[in-house]
Amino acid sequence: MMLVERREEDLDSWLTQAQRSGLPEVKKMAQGIRQDYAAVKAAFSSEWSNGQVEAQVNCLKRKPRIVFGRANFDLTRAARPVTGVDAPMNRY
Repeated sequence: MMLVERREEDLDSWLTQAQRSGLPEVKKMAQGIRQDYAAVKAAFSSEWSNGQVEAQVNCLKRKPRIVFGRANFDLTRAARPVTGVDAPMNRY
């Protein structure tokens, strides 16, 4: 909503809250935003967006995955490391 409503003054406070959160994924995202801070800050004032292009690319990539059976949740989960107590043990 910050981008939609162009509230760039809220970005710094959000990044601070994200860094202090207990969620590693949110912390990592905030860290990535800080690494490219100038570009993210510029996105608030820019009238241009590549959202429509990204949606079209995502749709184009999804279709072959569905056709060839590579779009199910199990494969998506296998591509990312699992953390926590429910992590499966590798048995090779």
